[in-house]
Amino acid sequence: MESFYVTTPIFYINDVPSVGHVYPLTICDGLARLNRLRGKKTFFLTGLDENSVKTIAAAKKAGVESVQEYADEMAEKWVSTWRKLEYSNDDFIRTTQERHKSVVRDFFDKVYKKGDIYKGVYEGLYCEGCEAFVRESDLEDGNCALHLKPPKALKEQNYFFKLSKYQEQILEHIEKNPLFIQPASRRREIINFIKEGLDDTSISRPANGWGIPLPIDEKQVIWVWFDALINYLQPKEFWPADAHVVGKDIARFHCITWIGMLLSAAIELPKSILAHGFFTVNGQKMSKSLGNAIDPNYLAGKYGVDAIKYFVFREIPFGEDGDFSEKELKNRLNTELVANWSNLFYRSTSFGQKLFGKLPGPKAEGGEEKKLVAKIALTKAQVDELVDKNEFHHALEKIMELSSEGNKFFQDKKPWELRENAEDAVFYAVNVAANVSLLMAPFTPSASKTALDSLGVVNPPWGLAGTLFVKPGTPLAPVMLFKKI
Repeated sequence: MESFYVTTPIFYINDVPSVGHVYPLTICDGLARLNRLRGKKTFFLTGLDENSVKTIAAAKKAGVESVQEYADEMAEKWVSTWRKLEYSNDDFIRTTQERHKSVVRDFFDKVYKKGDIYKGVYEGLYCEGCEAFVRESDLEDGNCALHLKPPKALKEQNYFFKLSKYQEQILEHIEKNPLFIQPASRRREIINFIKEGLDDTSISRPANGWGIPLPIDEKQVIWVWFDALINYLQPKEFWPADAHVVGKDIARFHCITWIGMLLSAAIELPKSILAHGFFTVNGQKMSKSLGNAIDPNYLAGKYGVDAIKYFVFREIPFGEDGDFSEKELKNRLNTELVANWSNLFYRSTSFGQKLFGKLPGPKAEGGEEKKLVAKIALTKAQVDELVDKNEFHHALEKIMELSSEGNKFFQDKKPWELRENAEDAVFYAVNVAANVSLLMAPFTPSASKTALDSLGVVNPPWGLAGTLFVKPGTPLAPVMLFKKI
């Protein structure tokens, strides 16, 4: 069986999740669900990055004496949020788990034996928010562009990874594989950065009682970024990953540092790295440190999980930034999910139930019917093409257009006035609604399941979409998929 492996970034636990964190989870969840529907053996990995200096500071601020106790408490908050949002991840990694530490030690040993680790002194700028060393060229008015604070000048003795040794190999791989880094704009940025010249990167920090001890020096711990990236190797049978989904702010670590590490350890490279943009508020990245984060639990309670997921895919072209607006979330819910899809599903099934009890067979296939059947098949083909190019917003646009066509067809037939049109109106409109529900399944899984289950179509394969798969004689059980806010 063909497999598919997708990963999210793993997140710092110095605060609770926000809508900004929901974005990559939702993208990965949709990709995982799509590939399961396509019949692939799928693995979806997410988790938490806990071996961070931020974790120590957050525990101290919270008045929790044990850093591990704080990490455990925060991990439960993240897990419960992801559970509430009904993500379908197959595993949840925590970098404080022994299974992760074991993989890190084995990986470090390979790179060390390769001769790619040495002791040296780092002197330069360090952003505590990013937990990363930065160049002056990365700053805006002397501040980190993401955290709006100046980095600290730092000088300390660390161990280094010979990243510069792999500069040409990394560049060659990216240039020979145009789809390795997506979107193309991010790929160009990474190529230009590499051509400026790569420095060797520090992979340890002085020991502070937290983190994974450096196997060759107990006075040092492994730097959080070197440690965190190795989490992706956990499901050995699925490696290499088909898609690392990451934020554009950490793309350099995944597209450069991680690739150099894998080359050193002689491990196969991932197939693609998809760098998404940010949810912004008034043009600034949404984050707790800037005080503009929004609680996804609040949104899920008010609008429903599927509405949030739909908004994420529909609102922002993948790879670009987009301003988050609760007003626009409400608008998408009311005008597209309620007035379009839910309306088509409910009116066609309820009218059919009232008149026939079961789905009637069509009386004829005239010009309007043939046009609608062609539209169903075309939409399935378009959605396949668009999702494979990560153009999720356009894929959903095409699905909503199909739903609109179904509503128009039903309205034009006027089965409440012209009884002779009733069978055709119900049969074709219900099949359009069913196709919309199946095509929406990766993006709005709960509502899609409710719709298809009500038609007796349980766990349908993706290949059914594009056909008139709801057959005459099917019992009709009307359900309201979404409610207007």
